[in-house]
Amino acid sequence: MKSDKSIAIFLGLLAALFFAVTFVLNRLMSVEGGHWVWSSSLRFFWMIPFLLILVIPRKKLRPLLEEIKKKPVQWILWSTIGFGAFYAPLTFAAAYGPSWLVASTWQITIIAGMLIAPFINRTKFKNTFSFQTLLFSLIILLGVLIMQISQAKSITTNELLLGTIPVLIAAFAYPLGNRKMMQLCDGKLNAIQRTLGMTLASLPFWIILSIYGLSISELPTGGQVYQTLIVAISSGVIATVLFFMATDFVRKDEKSLASVEATQSAEVLFALAGEIIIIGSPLPDAYSVIGISLVIIGMLLHSMRRKKRATKII
Repeated sequence: MKSDKSIAIFLGLLAALFFAVTFVLNRLMSVEGGHWVWSSSLRFFWMIPFLLILVIPRKKLRPLLEEIKKKPVQWILWSTIGFGAFYAPLTFAAAYGPSWLVASTWQITIIAGMLIAPFINRTKFKNTFSFQTLLFSLIILLGVLIMQISQAKSITTNELLLGTIPVLIAAFAYPLGNRKMMQLCDGKLNAIQRTLGMTLASLPFWIILSIYGLSISELPTGGQVYQTLIVAISSGVIATVLFFMATDFVRKDEKSLASVEATQSAEVLFALAGEIIIIGSPLPDAYSVIGISLVIIGMLLHSMRRKKRATKII
């Protein structure tokens, strides 16, 4: 039990590092003139061949397709929510707000999973919900809000709304789609299979979005094609598989699942560092330092609570 939770936390943090690439490169593509439609859809088109290379040699493709055939409507529905309603709003927001704003607002997903838990696991929720876990998550979110105080002064109200509201939608869509797919798969598929399955099942959404892009005479730029390839490998394949592995380890423990989802707060730190290095943003001010400190404290509290509880179980 302790080993599974420790591994899950580590994988969650590692996933956060690779996920952070998304926020920085999406903003970079937007600044360079790339349309958000292609920043989102091209990533998932790129993901398919890489995931097939990982799945086919291990003879895992047929079992995956058989699982999809059993409940195709649910696969399409929850994959579209978990991938489509998650990533399209993120890339849209990147066109209106800096990567730090998108990454910071995205941290709402930390408590989004707990808020939707009663509707997903109604029978288990009363026995697994922890106000202490919620408190630690709120500390992280307080840190995120403080980080935005000084930065918000430099952007317009329009940028603030268009850069945050879509991310709020994404923050709830991702854990909802992920948790429903975990229930649907029930441990029958590994993380790579589930990632490929959700990518394939969400293809109708990405095809429709691409058609929309063509209808408004928008084509992907050369740099956008290359950068979405990097995002596809880093975030779409590596980070998604790592995060799914982490959640699979603790899928039957609501409290530990919340702690794993809390590791994604590290994306703020990684995205901030990436924007400073790649885009040349200024160093964080005092407010940002305080906010970052609270994020780290919240993460440590989640981890310490997890270790103490695991020790008692063992």
